[in-house]
Amino acid sequence: MVARQIGEGRWRAGERLPTQRAFAKRYGIAESTASRVYGELTRRGLVVGEVGRGTFVRAAQVVPGPALAEPAQARVDLELNHPVAAGQSELLAAGLEPLTRPDQLAVALRPVSASGTAAARSAAAALLARKDWTPAADAVLFAGSGRQAVAAALGALVPAGGRLGVEAFTYPVLKAIAARLGIVLVPLACDRQGLDPDAVRAAHRDAPLSAVYVQPTVHNPLTVTMPDRRRADLATALRATDLPAVEDAVWSFLRPDAPPPLAAYAPERVILADSTSKRLAPGLALGFAVPPPAFADRLAAALRSGAWTAGGYALQAVTGWITDGTAATVAAGKRADAAARQSVAAQALAGFAVRRDPHACFCWWELPERWRADTFTAAAARRGIAVTPAAAFVVGPHRAPNAVRIGLASPPLPVLREALTALAALARSGPDDGLVE
Repeated sequence: MVARQIGEGRWRAGERLPTQRAFAKRYGIAESTASRVYGELTRRGLVVGEVGRGTFVRAAQVVPGPALAEPAQARVDLELNHPVAAGQSELLAAGLEPLTRPDQLAVALRPVSASGTAAARSAAAALLARKDWTPAADAVLFAGSGRQAVAAALGALVPAGGRLGVEAFTYPVLKAIAARLGIVLVPLACDRQGLDPDAVRAAHRDAPLSAVYVQPTVHNPLTVTMPDRRRADLATALRATDLPAVEDAVWSFLRPDAPPPLAAYAPERVILADSTSKRLAPGLALGFAVPPPAFADRLAAALRSGAWTAGGYALQAVTGWITDGTAATVAAGKRADAAARQSVAAQALAGFAVRRDPHACFCWWELPERWRADTFTAAAARRGIAVTPAAAFVVGPHRAPNAVRIGLASPPLPVLREALTALAALARSGPDDGLVE
């Protein structure tokens, strides 16, 4: 029965089966019988066990057939990135226990302003501190998520119809936010060290920009982390053009060894935006925005008018997780997990042109010449694997390269390994392999 359900797609690759005890209870059988069922599913290659995490449906295998066939519903998600550290739910649950007390819950359910509480600001400043840089606690503002922090920053800096300089490949949600706010995106050239400061100057000369949006650490999707010299040069360019910038630091927790944030090089003109959605969990996220004094009132007003201020419960929960060390423990676990996943990717995709940071949760795959990104994405989906084509990240009318972003964080490791192996086999074949004349 379970084998049939897997074959019919009712259990998707990467989904976790119930524990053997829960399975036995559900179907009214002995635990020993449930154990034999799971053993037979493993023998048939339908599931795989992962110590400490459970039993998961395996990735779909590459099967003969035309790569251009109609794609099926994807079952292994290599699009979204929701990193999970081993045992994080248990760690986070312990931190929520104080909020079950009526007196603590009453405080958590009160409305809060964009500036939060003194305890929250102090905790956030400690969390956001980087090498040789710690934000002033009184400068920290809070949003419901990192996306909302970015949206509020753009709303504070760029008028409707204004021009925002962004890296030529950028976070897709940033494109959607800009469209919603009526902001025109201007693509800026990048190289292997990140955003080119001369591109900022040139674009501003052509037609004035209102601001710049940049991801200096673990750029999504290219994985680039700007070196110290490039950050300093970019800060010089911002001063020369009198431009403010929004620094998206959501993935920076993966690289504690990176140079200080851009906000440390140009503190008078950079708003740093960050959140807990990646480092902790998206379901109870909190966004942070650290503006220069000159932009603080505008940013706070944008948070209020957009209804983007944080909820009191999330504020209290995250403050507790930071203060008791849970946030640091979970983030360290996610860094270790990301390194393990990059190691799997390096082995499975060896020999291909892959841009990767050994600390990141994704990689950028420049496909073999015979493949187009959209064709490869469709062929991967037909095999039950979802990837993101380069076009999702391109700004402006430029032709997207034949590349895909591979998200590594979501599937269990054994499923990830099988999915990447299947993609590598697909890439070594071609779009026409298996087509019948």
